[in-house]
Amino acid sequence: MSDSVDRRSVLKGVAVSAAALSPIGEVLGAEPDGLQFEPPVSFSYELFKQQARDRAHAPYVPPPRPSPEVLQKINYEEWGKIRFRDSYALFAQGPGPFPVTFFHLGLFFQKAVGMHVIEGDQSRKIIYEQAYFDMPASSPAHQLPAGAGFAGLRIQESRDGELDWHKNDWVAFLGAAYFRAIGELRQYGLSARGVALDVAVADRSEEFPDFTEFYIDSQPDGNTLTLYALLEGPSIVGAFKFLMTRTNAVIMDIEANLFTRAQVSRFGIAPVTSMYWFSETKKQTAIDWRPEVHDSDGLEMWAGNGERLWRPLNNPPRIMVSAFSDNNPRGFGLMQRDRVFDHYEDGVYYDRRPSLWVEPLPGADGKGWGKGSIQLCEIPTDDEIHDNVVAMWVPEDPVPANAELQLRYKLYWVATSPFPPDLGIVWATRLGRGGQPGQPRPKGVRKFMVEWLGGPLKDLPFGVTPELVVSTSRGKFGPYQLVEAVPDGVPGHWRAQFDLIVDGNDPVELRAFLKAGDKTVTETWMFQYHPFESGLGGTSG
Repeated sequence: MSDSVDRRSVLKGVAVSAAALSPIGEVLGAEPDGLQFEPPVSFSYELFKQQARDRAHAPYVPPPRPSPEVLQKINYEEWGKIRFRDSYALFAQGPGPFPVTFFHLGLFFQKAVGMHVIEGDQSRKIIYEQAYFDMPASSPAHQLPAGAGFAGLRIQESRDGELDWHKNDWVAFLGAAYFRAIGELRQYGLSARGVALDVAVADRSEEFPDFTEFYIDSQPDGNTLTLYALLEGPSIVGAFKFLMTRTNAVIMDIEANLFTRAQVSRFGIAPVTSMYWFSETKKQTAIDWRPEVHDSDGLEMWAGNGERLWRPLNNPPRIMVSAFSDNNPRGFGLMQRDRVFDHYEDGVYYDRRPSLWVEPLPGADGKGWGKGSIQLCEIPTDDEIHDNVVAMWVPEDPVPANAELQLRYKLYWVATSPFPPDLGIVWATRLGRGGQPGQPRPKGVRKFMVEWLGGPLKDLPFGVTPELVVSTSRGKFGPYQLVEAVPDGVPGHWRAQFDLIVDGNDPVELRAFLKAGDKTVTETWMFQYHPFESGLGGTSG
């Protein structure tokens, strides 16, 4: 009998004995042929936060990587053949409505993550067993020892709902501090992260902390599941509390208690990560057969002063970080506004990808997030497999070592903004050659066409044309400007076009909105234009 088999027998014996003595074992129905648990330990939210604070004053210890030589063999193809068995799902028989299943370790997910179940004032760790997973007889995963650990978790749909919980999940935590949820259109897309540390900082590498321990509360509150997550990296330790509610959308009420070990230059709070390759704005000729490819098409912002802003996403020629200064922002998010299937023509359903809105909430001191900026990092990409866009809140001052931050915010995984502006929203951004059709096109001139839809635009009296207000950080506008109703019969659908004349290759920041009389009737369009990338670096437009 091998050492691994001996250890498996010992662990299983300890778990079964403890289950018989523990109220958690009774609630979870732990049996010799079910999930196995370590003996119970005390748990409370205050204790959890204190443990995180204490860890921040100790040296960083990376999470374990069991049998790295085996994990190297579990490549993406082999990993995809491993399935968690529904019969072992946590809460498969209650008490909560949402069963929980687990991801297996593999080449791309090598760090073992601890899974714990909470019942009252105790928690118990789930022991990894190969029996929990259905895998081919030839799978390298058979070589992993008992107790190796898990890669992540997912929360299945309600057992009492209209969807088959065995086949459908609505939240997944997998890889570093990433997590994601489906929206109202029941499709995964962009991801959120616990924190983002030093994204695109010139003199240091980005740090990717990990969620190393999860504590799942066995007592549900209606359609809300509570999850606690311990985050740790060389520069930070964090104690997160997630109250995750499943309605038509997914709403997460998050409390994050963060303790720093070292100073962080760009401290990203509530980071959202997405993919943008190209859209109707512009794309290289024949780069792909599809009209558009993106999980998100813009950054929507609701400033502390009430201004509503829309920044279309770019696939820039180099890494770009844009900062939008604010004081106590009301919200921001990476959104997918284009919901027309024909604009994508793809079976992976980009038209259904969720939008993710971040709503800052006052902390225990009653204060908001204070001064800082919503920062947008855009990274060049030549394929859809890369998440190349990050949006986050960054405090005005760098976060020093030995700091403590307590933050609260909500995440809304939705189809459209949960707090839509009472204004016309930006519907499309299109670029073309400057000048007028039928006449020679001037060099170094780019035409912009911006569309707005809805809000007060629907109520404009017949014959009234809104006025375009547009500004640029450099260059000058051509003489030709036009504002007109889009001739598609849709009420409140207007577009404005203008030409920009600019020299050099440095980015240009543009702003525009429509007004009727002295009243603003649309959100503000903001765009970062790259002349060289767009073919205007001394060449014809």
